[in-house]
Amino acid sequence: MPVPVAERGFANDARMHAMTMLQGGDAAANAVVRDTTTQTFVKDVIEESKRQPVLVDFWAEWCGPCKQLAPVLEKAVRAAKGKVKLVKMNIDKHPSIPGQLGIQSIPAVFAFANGQPVDGFLGALPESQVTAFIERVTKDRLGGEETDLLKSADEALAQGDAATAANLYAQVLAQDSGNVAALAGLARSYVRTGAIEQAKQTLALVPEAKRNDAAVAAARAALDLAEQAKAVGPLAELEKKVAANPLDHQARFDLAVALNSKGRRAEAVDNLIEIVKRDRQWKEDGARKQLVQFFEAWGPTDEATINGRKRLSSILFS
Repeated sequence: MPVPVAERGFANDARMHAMTMLQGGDAAANAVVRDTTTQTFVKDVIEESKRQPVLVDFWAEWCGPCKQLAPVLEKAVRAAKGKVKLVKMNIDKHPSIPGQLGIQSIPAVFAFANGQPVDGFLGALPESQVTAFIERVTKDRLGGEETDLLKSADEALAQGDAATAANLYAQVLAQDSGNVAALAGLARSYVRTGAIEQAKQTLALVPEAKRNDAAVAAARAALDLAEQAKAVGPLAELEKKVAANPLDHQARFDLAVALNSKGRRAEAVDNLIEIVKRDRQWKEDGARKQLVQFFEAWGPTDEATINGRKRLSSILFS
C-alpha cells in the first residue's frame, strides 16, 4: 500500500533505504541506479530519458513500503541489463519536483521517456509486477529509439563516416547486446576503417540462428572483400597493367577489387562489367559472381548496386 505523504512515522532504521541504495555490488550495476536532486533532475532524468527510459523512485526515509520496494526495484532494473535506468529522489530533501508532479503518496515510481513521464505505479509491488512494468516501458519506448539509432547509423556509414556509425551502433548494442542489425553494422564499420580483426570478433557474436540474416551476410561479404583486397596489390600498379593490356582480365578483376576497397564503387562495377562483356565465361563466370558479392556487401538500395544490376541484366539478357 502507498503511504500518504502527510503521514511521516519515523522508524529506528530510517536510513535503511539510503544504505540499500549505496550497497549495489559491482560498478556496472551501480551505473544504472543513482540518486538525484532538484538541481540534477533535468540532467539525470529529462536528458537521460531522451537516450533510454528512466524510472524515478520517489521515496522518504520514514516510508516503510518504500523500503520494501527499493531492493525489488533495484534488482529488476539491474536484471534489465542496461535497458532502463533507476533514479531515486528523497521527497523530504527535494520536495519541489514531486510537488510539481502532484505526488500525494509514496512510494511512487514514474517512467520517463523522451523527456516526459509516460507511465508509473504506486505502492510496493511484487517483483513480478515490477519486472512486467519495466518490460512494458522498455518494449514500448526502446524499440523506436533503436530504430532511429540504426537508421542514423546506416546513413552515417553510407556517407563514409564509419566512426559516427560505429558509435551509434554501439549505443544500440549497449541497450540490446543481441541486436543483429547493430552487430552487422558495427562489423561493417570496422571493415570500413580497416579493423579487420575487430570486424571478425563482432560477427562472431552473432547467434548461430541469425548468421544467415541479410545484414549479417552483407557484413560478411564486406569482410571477405576487404581481405581479398589485401592480396591484389597496389591500385596504381593495377591501373598501369590494365592500361597496358586491356585484355588482361585478371588485372582488371583485381583492379575492381582494389577500387571497391577505396570506395570507388562505380569504377569497380565498370571494370567487372567490361570483363563480362568481353568474356562471360572467364574463370567460370568469375566477374559476374564478384559483382554479386559487391551487391550483397553494398546492400540492395545502394546506388552502385541498383545501377550495377541494371547494367549486368542488360548484358546477360540481351
